[in-house]
Amino acid sequence: MAKQKLITHNGKFHTDDVFACATLCLMLEGKRESYEIIRTRDEEIVKNGDYVFDVGGIHDPDNNKFDHHQVGGAGKRENGIEYASFGLVWSKYGAELCGSKKVADYVDEKMIASIDAEDNGVDIFATTHDNILPYSIWNITRAFLPTWKEGENELDNTFLEVVDFAKKILQREITRAKAKDEAEVLVEKACESAVDKRLIILDAYYPWQSTLMKYPEPLFVVIPVVGGRWNLQTIQVAKDSFKSRKDLPKDWAGLMNEELQKVTGVPDAVFCHRSLFLAVASSKEGILKLAELALKS
Repeated sequence: MAKQKLITHNGKFHTDDVFACATLCLMLEGKRESYEIIRTRDEEIVKNGDYVFDVGGIHDPDNNKFDHHQVGGAGKRENGIEYASFGLVWSKYGAELCGSKKVADYVDEKMIASIDAEDNGVDIFATTHDNILPYSIWNITRAFLPTWKEGENELDNTFLEVVDFAKKILQREITRAKAKDEAEVLVEKACESAVDKRLIILDAYYPWQSTLMKYPEPLFVVIPVVGGRWNLQTIQVAKDSFKSRKDLPKDWAGLMNEELQKVTGVPDAVFCHRSLFLAVASSKEGILKLAELALKS
């Protein structure tokens, strides 16, 4: 069987073409199809590619053409973020890779939309300190580009190395998104069956934050953790916020072991974070007692 030709531009690479390539590689590997990656701007080679992304000036997903540089771009999401090559490839093959559109949408929201935004020159970060920006995935891929002192002779080989790295990241994000999807059902069930809706008790360390935030009642969640210990955690007011709906008691802040045990009367209390969003006990009985005290505070 002839190798599928994956065509993208040569020269310096960017995060969106790296991850668009990684997506196509994973898709073809899943089908046990062989492929080769060609980086060029030669119009004849581009025209005859089986998959063409981030080059060519055409968006035609039916024929596997995924460029966004043409006049008018290649469309945008409902939230207004325009598609770059990664998002265009993902729109066609993400659900196939993830097993469902819902899981593919998780991945798009978490990482792909931000990569597309950066490639299209859209600022999505609000900074709080001058000259201090988040160190993001595009900083990582950019770190592999040669400096002015190194020259660009090895760019094609470096691109392939970074694509292999991107494949691993993408595989992990798909795995995590699938697990999150499965956990959502279990967390919802725990919330709906809770005797006191202010306190949700889970039987495993599921990803719970976004699910519990959909319910107005929960204030705390109890979770088993590695080593047989149990956590009591606060519910945040919003996704990615550090502000809790209700803090743990102020007089617990920063206390450990005997000090926390003395203040709470819980003999196996271990620790309370000084920011009052986390407390730990050695048993389920102990953590439920801490939860009871926190609810009454």
